[in-house]
Amino acid sequence: MAAGTIQPSDFRLMRDYIEKNCGIVLGEEKAYLVETRLAGLLMETGCMDYGELYRRACGEAGTAMRDRIVDAMTTNETLWFRDGHPFEILRDVLLPELAAPLMAGLRFRIRIWSAASSTGQEPYSIAITIHEFCRNNPGVRPEQFEILASDISPSALYLARAGRYDAAALGRGMPDDLRARYFRQDGQVWVVDDAVKRMVTLKKFNLQDPLDALGRFDIVFCRYVTIYFSDIFKRQIFEGIARLTAQGGHFFTSAVENLQASDDLFAPIYHGSGTYYRSLKT
Repeated sequence: MAAGTIQPSDFRLMRDYIEKNCGIVLGEEKAYLVETRLAGLLMETGCMDYGELYRRACGEAGTAMRDRIVDAMTTNETLWFRDGHPFEILRDVLLPELAAPLMAGLRFRIRIWSAASSTGQEPYSIAITIHEFCRNNPGVRPEQFEILASDISPSALYLARAGRYDAAALGRGMPDDLRARYFRQDGQVWVVDDAVKRMVTLKKFNLQDPLDALGRFDIVFCRYVTIYFSDIFKRQIFEGIARLTAQGGHFFTSAVENLQASDDLFAPIYHGSGTYYRSLKT
């Protein structure tokens, strides 16, 4: 068998290890994905095959090897203001609704969670949307909003913390006027403005861990991630989000994620071309 080719028995070991550690479910047809994404780690560690890599990962003290395997297997596909309508709903519906108690002094902070936030485009898009809203509503201040951005990938979080994006990355969805207002150019890269970065707290977090430890949120974005999970795990995540957004909080997911089995947890709300959800938990 060619060097670097994964054997069926080794694939099953790695598949189970990946599901256990980050929830991603891989069918038999995904053997090539494990093979290609872990090939570099296989060579770097000097392992003869993927079975040896598995045994080393299971036997190694600490989480360094686990983090590197999870890092390689997670998908960090993202762009600015992805899908458009969640940010339009945030700007036109939810922020005006949340601003009223802030301006009346009935509330002092709004909390938003961007789950599986990848390299930062989603939470920074949320922060920029809030800044734009505050520019047009002087009674509301950006510091009254707290955005928690979490991801399981250490390398994605490193890039998000840096807040540095090349022209190709910035060109994926960032309007020119917002780029001029919220980024500064540093050589060949564009750097997120400090006022935007201050709104976002980045945290390494595995969605398999108890969500309740994160606290309550007014809005949760959890998009393009549960499609990789088992139905049981999806239900656990949606139940957790429903608890975190209890008493009228709202939830954004993507059009490719199916909430039909969770209609006891969320009520869909339609606005323009988009859909968002209100928690039914009380």
